[in-house]
Amino acid sequence: MTRDGKSQAAFWFLAAGLLSVFTGLVSAVRPPHIVFILADDLGWYDVGYHSSEIRTPNLDKLSAQGVRLENYYVQPVCTPSRNQLMTGRYQIHTGMQHQIIWPCQPYCVPLDEKLLPQLLKEAGYGTHMVGKWHLGMYKKDCLPTRRGFDTYFGYLTGSEDYFTHERCYDIAPLNLTRCALDLRDGEEVAAAYKGDYSTELFSQRAVSVIKKHNSSKPLFLYVALQAVHSPLQVPERYLAPYSFIEDRHRRLYAGMVSAMDEAVGNISLALQQEGLWDNTILVFSTDNGGQTVYAGSNWPLRGRKLSLWEGGVRAVGFVAGPLLEKPGTVSRELIHISDWLPTLVGLAGGSTGGTKPLDGFNVWKTISKGFASPRQELLHNIDPLYSDLAPCPGNQSRLTLARGVAEDRWAKFGFNVSIHAAIRSSNWKLLTGYPGCEVWFPRPGYNGSDSGVPKLGPLKPIMLFDVEKDPEERNEVSAQFPDVVDYLLTRLQEHQKTALPINYPDDDPQCDPGPTGAWGPWA
Repeated sequence: MTRDGKSQAAFWFLAAGLLSVFTGLVSAVRPPHIVFILADDLGWYDVGYHSSEIRTPNLDKLSAQGVRLENYYVQPVCTPSRNQLMTGRYQIHTGMQHQIIWPCQPYCVPLDEKLLPQLLKEAGYGTHMVGKWHLGMYKKDCLPTRRGFDTYFGYLTGSEDYFTHERCYDIAPLNLTRCALDLRDGEEVAAAYKGDYSTELFSQRAVSVIKKHNSSKPLFLYVALQAVHSPLQVPERYLAPYSFIEDRHRRLYAGMVSAMDEAVGNISLALQQEGLWDNTILVFSTDNGGQTVYAGSNWPLRGRKLSLWEGGVRAVGFVAGPLLEKPGTVSRELIHISDWLPTLVGLAGGSTGGTKPLDGFNVWKTISKGFASPRQELLHNIDPLYSDLAPCPGNQSRLTLARGVAEDRWAKFGFNVSIHAAIRSSNWKLLTGYPGCEVWFPRPGYNGSDSGVPKLGPLKPIMLFDVEKDPEERNEVSAQFPDVVDYLLTRLQEHQKTALPINYPDDDPQCDPGPTGAWGPWA
């Protein structure tokens, strides 16, 4: 090769290198669109890819092409999961470790907490929310549009009628039951949608947001579906495929899951049609385990919604989209709902510097590349006031109070083992107090002797399980591993030292929307 030839080759090699760097820089400054879809009360067994009799073709396809999260955890009830998603912090650090926010309670996620949409807005995102808020609304500063969302359409509380969008509630101080509309468009009452099924209504609004979005600006769309929370309501057309299900409640529930699956499919299709999909990260999650009282199923996991058993906290979840580096895989790495805030803000090129100390980790490399999770420990909860709102069949609610340490042996750790609490460390899970309904509910359609339901042994004030080997929590092993128990009790006590007092106020009678009003801010 001549000197000129070598010079030309060197020039083109350098040019190619510079082009590669430039392309990388362009890619780096082009934040992804983020769509987060949160289902309500979806059980572990209630998706097709977990061998359910319920058909979920869209969830199955999206998750198969993405990364299924099979060791992923949420909280056992609505408000705490949403709280941790939005703050990236354990609920013991926001004073919200006990139950949900009821319509007349005068509190919300503390206003000094910086929420996920605020951080994404600072990173240049258009931020939109559709669906169920349930993080407090007693005053306007608590509303989604005051906490970082550009637009909002949905419910402020929970348990609404799917068609009338009314929420009925017993206002204790007034000794009356009030049923009132709970649907907002922005901060205004939305009264024009009576008769529209909420799952379809919310997916239609989400699709509208996608179609109106300027693709040159990154999008954050949070779709918190009402489905499949009670009441069991669904248009008849969704029931036809489930005529083989004998139990009417389960049949209705299956139809509701199908409607939700269709909604997810419509949202992902809109992203593709509008040219956004190639630069989109779509996250799907449930907010807690299925509620067996309303036909949900977590088989073969133990327990249900409101409990700290795996059936209450191990979640259906996956991530989809072309930006994944190892699509079509299953992740069994430990991931928690509080991890989404640092993960998504990191992907957005934003900063978490303005938040209070986070309990979540950036797990994007774990999800996308298959790296080991930075999370080795997970606090499920510590709730000294716990009472089971859905006690086991035939049992009365067992109230867990701080009544004193149950055994002298544990006193040296300083943690009261009568308190409802649970912690996960590596493969170990420790539960104290009463964890909630401890039953293995039979697989739907198998209620006979072949149901596979093990016999219940007596509950103990401390229970230890190796949930990697025993995800169904059948074999309690605290006696075999006393050193593990000692360590995890120490960790619970260390967490308890950082906990804020529980914020769970009595109903405020001023919340009354009146006979022609709507639920909303009153303070």
